[in-house]
Amino acid sequence: MTSDQILLFALFFAVFVLLLWGRFRYDLVAFGALLVGVVLGIVPAEEAFAGFGHHATIIVALVLVVSAGLMRSGAVQLITRTVIDSTRSVSHHIAFMGGLGAVLSGFMNNVAALALLMPVDIQTARKAKRPPGSTLMPLSFATILGGMVTLIGTPPNIIIAAIREEQLGASFRMFDFAPVGGITAAAGLIFVTVVGWRLIPRSARESDPAAQLRETSAYIAELAVPEGNGWIGKRVSDLHDTADETDVTILGLIRGGRRRYGSSRDTDLQADDILILEAQPDALDTFRSTLGFSYTDADRRDVIEGDAEGLTLTEVVVPRDARIAGRSALAVGLHWRQRSVIVGISRQGQRITEHLRQAQIQPGDILLLLTPADSGRQVASWLGCLPLAERGLAITQESKSWLSIWLFAAAVLLASLGWISLPVGLGLVVVAYVLTGIVPLSELYDQIEWPVVVLLGSMIPLGKALEASGGTEMLAGQLVTLTGGLPAWAILTVLMVVTMSLSDVLNNTATTIVAAPVGIEMARALGVSPDPFLMAVAVAASCAFLTPIGHKNNTLILGPGGYRFGDYWRMGLPLEVLVIAVSIPAILVFWPM
Repeated sequence: MTSDQILLFALFFAVFVLLLWGRFRYDLVAFGALLVGVVLGIVPAEEAFAGFGHHATIIVALVLVVSAGLMRSGAVQLITRTVIDSTRSVSHHIAFMGGLGAVLSGFMNNVAALALLMPVDIQTARKAKRPPGSTLMPLSFATILGGMVTLIGTPPNIIIAAIREEQLGASFRMFDFAPVGGITAAAGLIFVTVVGWRLIPRSARESDPAAQLRETSAYIAELAVPEGNGWIGKRVSDLHDTADETDVTILGLIRGGRRRYGSSRDTDLQADDILILEAQPDALDTFRSTLGFSYTDADRRDVIEGDAEGLTLTEVVVPRDARIAGRSALAVGLHWRQRSVIVGISRQGQRITEHLRQAQIQPGDILLLLTPADSGRQVASWLGCLPLAERGLAITQESKSWLSIWLFAAAVLLASLGWISLPVGLGLVVVAYVLTGIVPLSELYDQIEWPVVVLLGSMIPLGKALEASGGTEMLAGQLVTLTGGLPAWAILTVLMVVTMSLSDVLNNTATTIVAAPVGIEMARALGVSPDPFLMAVAVAASCAFLTPIGHKNNTLILGPGGYRFGDYWRMGLPLEVLVIAVSIPAILVFWPM
């Protein structure tokens, strides 16, 4: 190996390790790796930021804005409003919702499709008096499967089309992925509908963590003992009668900034002591006023002293890239910035009831927020979280529903016929959405998932550098040697297994940028068409079903479904085996070598 290859492989290895670790956000890891590559001289300085202007990056950003426009205009709600039918059996419900999710995911960002349908699914489950854990995982998997059908359905397809255009002179068209992706998605949907949901652990199919959280909507609060208070010198245990009467639980005591062990029942109260309590808002204020205690946080006082009509409870789920993910409510300034408090946290089916202000929020958590009235969704948006309640119709513009649909359909048709390029078509749709007010100009850039843009813009130059150094050719040669003498289907299977395994634990965008050029080099070494290899990578990179970290949709359902990390493989592993078994013959039929 050359020195450049050694440095690039070491850099990619470091990137993959950091992505697996998850300590740092994936966009920062990728951007840092790009800068290191420039400093080391393995990425040309003049090409360092070319990835941000790459058409794959542009398409991903535009698709996100178009998805937001379709949702804001009420176009998608026209469909989803009719799906709530609690009388359907679980299998029929999964077939209906999964099919709808798959279709939507083919034409809009699949994370947005799940975000739209997940509240509907949860509401339907509650009306049917069944836990949402029975149906959320099949819905997530269905939206992932549906993204494989079109060029814009999932980022791996967009990246592969761009790589094909650069290396082979022509991109894949809008529906070139449909024969293989459609057959594979249909087989996957049949599996999750008939068999898959039955493989979900019973613990997830018998509990509703969000409902449990709402039923016990007490939260951790703090009250201070002011100077001259009549309870100074008395024991903490003397407060318990009043606490029981007002439905408040005394959890502990803070003195001098330090938490005392246990509940401090036998500790004598002193001025400026802080009691840690669990209570509902009205109960907390009754307890405070009865005993003459004071609030320790002026901003929180504004929230809690509001009348009953001035407060609302909002359930939200935390995505990986949320503002609050990996941080606490105190760190993001939730109280003083948004006049809101975290009422409770549900994490993989277990409720957390201590130190809510300091608790580090994890992706997949459900948060129960106490917010000023009519601001719950605004606070959720500021946190970067997704509401679990069904979206209200107030935010939609129903008069523009069909306009948004026809504008998008026209762009897809023109791009499919080759009259305009896809980025130009999507760009025209975005401009039309802004001019017609479907997407307000002030919110245009808020709809773009900037961490994904930074990841793509950073990884594309690194991938090109690896290819220019001969690194991808060397990896392809190793795989060809490993599969020497095997039939074509076996070679494609090996490539899919390797790609799928990486996608289960790494970001599928990063996986695709490395795997697609390797697939092209394998085809060149074998003297066959590269298209079946690219299709194999496209399918494998999209199908991450074994873990909650392999795809954002899997992370989003972690808390609401009451799932644990090890629950996904039970349905995900046989589904991945089925995907390979179905897609390999389809690839060889529609994209022969």
